[in-house]
Amino acid sequence: MKDVITRVTQRIRLRSADLRSDYLAGIDAMGSRPPGRQRMGCANVAHAFAAMPGDDRLRVVAERAPNLAVVTAYNDMLSAHQPYQAYPELLKREARRLGATLQVAGGVPAMCDGVTQGLPGMELSLFSRDTIAMSAAIALSHDVFDGALLLGVCDKIVPGLLIGALHFGHLPCVFVPAGPMSSGLSNTEKSKVRERAAQGLVGRDVLLQAEQAAYHGIGTCTFYGTANSNQMLLEAMGLHVPGAAFIHPDDDLREALTLESVGMLLGLTRHQRYTPIGRLVDERVIVNAMVALLATGGSTNHLIHWVAVARAAGILIDWSDFAELSAAVPLLARVYPNGSADVNQFQAAGGPGFVLRSLLEAGLLHDDVSTVAPGGLAAYGERPVLAGGKLVWQPLAATTIDDSIVRNVEQPFSATGGLRLLTGALGRAVIKVSAVPDDRHVVEAPALVFESQEALLNAFNAGELERDFIAVVRFQGPRANGMPELHKLTPPLAVLQGKGFKVALVTDGRMSGASGKVPAAIHVSPEALAGGPLAKVIDGDVIRLDAVAGELTVRVADAEWAARPLAVMGAQALRSHGHGLGRELFGGMRRSVSSAEQGAVTWLSSGHPIDAGGTP
Repeated sequence: MKDVITRVTQRIRLRSADLRSDYLAGIDAMGSRPPGRQRMGCANVAHAFAAMPGDDRLRVVAERAPNLAVVTAYNDMLSAHQPYQAYPELLKREARRLGATLQVAGGVPAMCDGVTQGLPGMELSLFSRDTIAMSAAIALSHDVFDGALLLGVCDKIVPGLLIGALHFGHLPCVFVPAGPMSSGLSNTEKSKVRERAAQGLVGRDVLLQAEQAAYHGIGTCTFYGTANSNQMLLEAMGLHVPGAAFIHPDDDLREALTLESVGMLLGLTRHQRYTPIGRLVDERVIVNAMVALLATGGSTNHLIHWVAVARAAGILIDWSDFAELSAAVPLLARVYPNGSADVNQFQAAGGPGFVLRSLLEAGLLHDDVSTVAPGGLAAYGERPVLAGGKLVWQPLAATTIDDSIVRNVEQPFSATGGLRLLTGALGRAVIKVSAVPDDRHVVEAPALVFESQEALLNAFNAGELERDFIAVVRFQGPRANGMPELHKLTPPLAVLQGKGFKVALVTDGRMSGASGKVPAAIHVSPEALAGGPLAKVIDGDVIRLDAVAGELTVRVADAEWAARPLAVMGAQALRSHGHGLGRELFGGMRRSVSSAEQGAVTWLSSGHPIDAGGTP
């Protein structure tokens, strides 16, 4: 085990000791109770199983067979979640075959950020994570289950399901993915068309044709954004059937892996090797997820989401932990936007299994952890195949078939991970550098201040940005407007960078899992609406974004900076972000949400350390 892994894990363990102890005591108390059908009143039991076929009802009540829950994020609008339509019946049949019963305990909402990018609905996106967690809790609150299968793939859905499951930490849980869509128009070509459209060189008809060629069928989008990073992290945490992440929804292997999830979950219940998710997800497993994110150049969104996930298990992590790991974890994958390959090509070149095996061999992952698979984390370094109609796991090749996509630790793409922590007079921020050209890791230029994504786009369209500048886009944090992704800014800034201008973005908002080649200091904390220093910046202030030294500074004299007043978000802007498209319903979340570095959490009661300012 590398010293840095041990050191960071121990620091997290010590920091979290009291909260983790309280959490474990709580789930142990819940897990020590008799099953629900034995301790509930007869009317409660009758209601719980009234809709079951008679044979199933006899099995679960009289024979005390395990009863499994399904919590599903199915809808047929999201391409990644449409395949889940058929899963419940498939899973029920497999449960019956194995002597158990299974019920769809409930559904959770699932929105597509690709649909809402740049639109008011995007302001519900981040808060949908905690809404999903609460919805999962409602589904599981009937309290008659021995374990849960969690069906979700995309951006906020997986973190939300995981947070919800960890609040029922006494239950064994297995995540069931659905797989990526087949490759269409390459992500690189799609990006080029977007940049040409931003310059007015092609019209809406050409842009729409390109987008539809890229997003054309069932499954996740094929770039390595938040959704596919989710799947990588779940593999590293041992919460999937090994190797399940990137198999196409229509592949026969996908159905075999889905069926296997039932048997794997039953193996974790009290009837066999009881492994509740709250015990499985410990400090070592959280660190393994962080390492996997860094080694693959994954989504910046997870510097928010996995802080919240860890907190749900009584574990406190912060961006300093990510930064220390990133300095020691090599970059082993190049998948768009960090390279030209898509996730299908990544899978063909070895995929998550190759990366995890390489990290294990190099001592960069904890190998002494529990997983849903009986073989431990080593099982996640193999590949599932169908041999004679039977699901088996085979060793991966010693070398990748394409070292332009994935490599081992001895020959990495970079000696360090793809994320950096920035600190300085403007606060704490993160930057994803794995796709940023080396000569753009340091940018010093005058600030141009915008208080909306639209204002910057209007300035670009008016030809006002043909110069070196650092765009400060503020009042985009969780409290201000729900912290929408500012993905629409990528094409115009990329166009300006391509013309040779020195450009960068500094924002208290998010860019997305597709953060690309333009340097972007994102998630700046504290946010401007909470009195963060970003609210002091004015046009012309010289800002230095230094991803090498880890600095985010402003060239203003200390006395002047201290005396400068904070800009205030206008009442009209505040009101406009709180009304329409259901945004009124999320006012309580905007008022109670913690900072980005604290996970943008809305569900904590007062009195916990994470509720205070600063890092946990």
